[in-house]
Amino acid sequence: MRVAIVGGGYSGTIAAAAFARRGAEVTLVEKAERFAAGAAYSTSEPSHLLNVRARSMSALDEAPRHFRDWVEREGLGGGDTFVPRRDYRRYLAGIWEEALATGRVRALHGVAVAAAEGRLELADGTRIGLDRLVLAGGNYPSRLPLGLGVPPSRAVDDPWGPQGSERLRALAAQAGDLLLVGTGLTMVDVCLTLDEAGFTGRMIATSRRGLVPRRHVEAGDEPLPSPGPLPLRSLVREVRGTARRAPWRAAVDALRADSVAIWRGWSEPERRRFLRHLRPWWDVHRHRIAPPVASRIETMRREQRLEVIAGRISFAEEGAGGLGVSIRRRGGGEERVQVSAVVNCTGPEGDLSRVEDPLVRQLIASGQARPDPLRIGLDVDAQSRVLSSAGWASETLYALGPLTRGAFWEMVAVPDIRGQIERVAAAAY
Repeated sequence: MRVAIVGGGYSGTIAAAAFARRGAEVTLVEKAERFAAGAAYSTSEPSHLLNVRARSMSALDEAPRHFRDWVEREGLGGGDTFVPRRDYRRYLAGIWEEALATGRVRALHGVAVAAAEGRLELADGTRIGLDRLVLAGGNYPSRLPLGLGVPPSRAVDDPWGPQGSERLRALAAQAGDLLLVGTGLTMVDVCLTLDEAGFTGRMIATSRRGLVPRRHVEAGDEPLPSPGPLPLRSLVREVRGTARRAPWRAAVDALRADSVAIWRGWSEPERRRFLRHLRPWWDVHRHRIAPPVASRIETMRREQRLEVIAGRISFAEEGAGGLGVSIRRRGGGEERVQVSAVVNCTGPEGDLSRVEDPLVRQLIASGQARPDPLRIGLDVDAQSRVLSSAGWASETLYALGPLTRGAFWEMVAVPDIRGQIERVAAAAY
């Protein structure tokens, strides 16, 4: 069987290894220079830590201790260690090298632009014959809304792209405050990067609610039984009640075992209400940050090098002294700030219609795929098979990871995706 996989980050790398173990001939296509990295693990900053303890970060579903054992052999700590993400990249690189050594995997640098029955086409004209096509593109970068009025010369749209990373370091060496749009995990990483680069100005971060990711505790709370799949309102009441009797982290983590069943059991209106009203709260409580990272962010705020504002940007205008930005505070009042640049920290793109991936666009335009009803990813069935515009499940086209959020929601982190990869490899092969 010939399997083509598009995307060479975590999902694509581990999928290639899983198919190769089953005897398939695998071609992995990646547009960036580096395989086995992706946006999440491409960082070289030592302060950028995993948000999950080592004991839960095995890349291989069939070997739960795989990463923990690697961490111990490398002298990086133990099961409770929050390992630097650059070290996780080294770990993935080892798995990638093992997959290449089988002789059943080949790597191609290129941009996939079109797929038809039995082949994948790259931008340079290369055509790859296939029996199965797996989309593993990961998260797509977002952009600052044009309506904010931020001139391109003062905007950093993708802080983790090659140009964005260089721009951040250049801004760190200049005088002047910076505005960070978004207060989630991307903001945390940007603050650490600027701090490591010696930035002496003030960072002003804003989002509608001003919520910042919570910290992990040093020792994990004891797991609680899952409440099971419940309607949205009932689940909210259950979690709040549990959090009054037990540590809130344990109450949130109790949902992990049934998160997919919970999401798939909700109606579309319930899912929309969750995204509109509860998602920001879910994100900061569910996707927590390592204690050393949380301490650094708290120190920055205490020293007033980082200010977090809950509000909306009403307008921005360029002047002689930089960029003047007006922020309408949540609860009332307007704040005017003067900054040298604006950094997009809103995280991955959440609307598939704004994704610029040429292959995804071609698949939708040709009717081979369609957006999910919430437009946060591609529509897939319970087996991760991509649904056509008519609603038919493909026998050859699969999707992995964040592209399948609309169907599964919690399919954005290693502990979730590794199981999906094994299920797809077993079903597709």
